[in-house]
Amino acid sequence: MVGGHLGRTGGVAAIAAGLLVTTSWAPSFAADLGGDCCADLEERIAELEATTARKGNRKLSLEVYGQINQSIIYWDDGFEDNAYVVTNDNARTRVGFRGKAKIDADWEAGYRIEIGIRTANSKRFTQSNPTGNDNPNDVGLDLRDSYWYLKSKSYGAVSVGTQAAATDAITESNLTQTRDFAKYSDVEDTGLGLYLRSSVTGDLSTLSWRRLLIDSGDQPGDGDRRQDSVKYESPTFAGFSASASWGGDDYWDAALRYAGEIGGFEVAAGIGYLQITDGPETKHECPARGTGLSKDEDCRHLGGSVSVLHQATGLFVNVGAGRVKDDVLLTTPAFSAAAANKPDDTSHFWAIQAGIEKKFFSLGKTTVYGEYYDYDGGGIARSINGTSASSPDPLNPFSSSASIFSSDVEVYGFGFAQGLDAASMVLYLSYRHVEGDLTLRQNSTGALAGVPLEDLDLVQTGAIIKF
Repeated sequence: MVGGHLGRTGGVAAIAAGLLVTTSWAPSFAADLGGDCCADLEERIAELEATTARKGNRKLSLEVYGQINQSIIYWDDGFEDNAYVVTNDNARTRVGFRGKAKIDADWEAGYRIEIGIRTANSKRFTQSNPTGNDNPNDVGLDLRDSYWYLKSKSYGAVSVGTQAAATDAITESNLTQTRDFAKYSDVEDTGLGLYLRSSVTGDLSTLSWRRLLIDSGDQPGDGDRRQDSVKYESPTFAGFSASASWGGDDYWDAALRYAGEIGGFEVAAGIGYLQITDGPETKHECPARGTGLSKDEDCRHLGGSVSVLHQATGLFVNVGAGRVKDDVLLTTPAFSAAAANKPDDTSHFWAIQAGIEKKFFSLGKTTVYGEYYDYDGGGIARSINGTSASSPDPLNPFSSSASIFSSDVEVYGFGFAQGLDAASMVLYLSYRHVEGDLTLRQNSTGALAGVPLEDLDLVQTGAIIKF
């Protein structure tokens, strides 16, 4: 095969052999061995090639790749429990196409198109919606990547289109199998779309757990997963590489990463800075602006992480941390009045995951781990209705609307994974216990009220298979 279709010489030989053994052709073929036989074969080969699916050209390579990551997640919010089948959004199901072509000894050009697939969303489902499809964009197909690039071995690569930001996953460095099913920094992907529940009355809020994490659910310090942008990535020098990206309306970020071996340890690490300004169209999130409030954004993220794996023993540790400062928060109508009790405009987190990953037997690597996540959040200008509204939020004790003054989230967990190398598959099981504290601030007076929250337990099991 040449370039995805039959080469001329091999094609002639193959089809000629097929024709020779076909009984319906045998008499006429044996009766005519003159000069017209080869011309006839060439004509028929051309007809076959004209009806064969092929690439657009022979210069660019084409690779199809992807993964399936489906799971069962059991949840218990203290008053209700259930189990749903979901797509694991820690590394969701996807299919992609990528390719490249050599320009000369130093330069190449290429492209990537990747489409995410969610049958049900592990970070958006709720007590009343097993699929998490309240927003149609949260279930089904979504565009993850669509960009082209030019790359030089000497000068680095420039890419243009929909793609990950330079600081994407900068707080999630991970050399182990847990990156595909239990990200230690990005905890929202495992069940935190579930609504908060009062530990006193059992009533459900209109706020979900993920809304306590700078409202977007993504951790402070980490860049957006996908954005229309221009990105530069440097060549690698002694294990270090740098990158920067810019996107309209308006954000920019820069990151420095390291990958290598140090004294028998495999190491991956990164640190990055992100600044977001102006409009609400950006996919990046500063702490949110609720209905009727200013949606301008001006915030700064700083985050980093390190993953260390001891090659001889398989012992590993992953650590990540980040912070975000929101320079617009205190100018919003909810918080800019002369009333007392203005919230903190800075939020931060840190997380750790540690354990052992080793190939104890021939099937594949076995991973056993424990983890801890701690988030300390400032104010979020998202209004929730008070008791006098037609649709009050049960967690708001005030007669009028309130906003989040502060929030704290802790997550404890552990898990197990088993790789099956022969099938490019990883089986996994994870458990997480989630606790939270929430303080609301009445928008009109600035009065504060603590909200007692019921704890949340989550068990997720499934498999990811890559192709």
